[in-house]
Amino acid sequence: MFEPRHAPLVPRDVFLRRLAVHGGYVAALLAFSIVLGIAGFHYLAGEAPIDALLNSAMLLGGMGPVGEIRFTAGKLFASFYSLYAGLVFIGGSTILLAPVLHRFMHRFHLEDEDQSRS
Repeated sequence: MFEPRHAPLVPRDVFLRRLAVHGGYVAALLAFSIVLGIAGFHYLAGEAPIDALLNSAMLLGGMGPVGEIRFTAGKLFASFYSLYAGLVFIGGSTILLAPVLHRFMHRFHLEDEDQSRS
């Protein structure tokens, strides 16, 4: 997906496009996760759609659920969704940072090769 170690550093516009594509992947993952959370909180916890959206967004943001969850199915869903939300946070951060870290490491290796040739 990225250029190999010995290839030159890609131009800035290619890097920014790569960053935008990865941002799109994360946006799609977050949209899917929000919809999944809204459906779960609405149907399993018996919450109104706006409250389900609030709980989904709060869990995906790392804050925790808002309000009382009365049903056992809703509590179980909230437990598993919170674990899922933590993985989405870590995975989304990794997807976003991959092009940046790759560019940094690629530049570091190019500089290292230039110094070893001199």
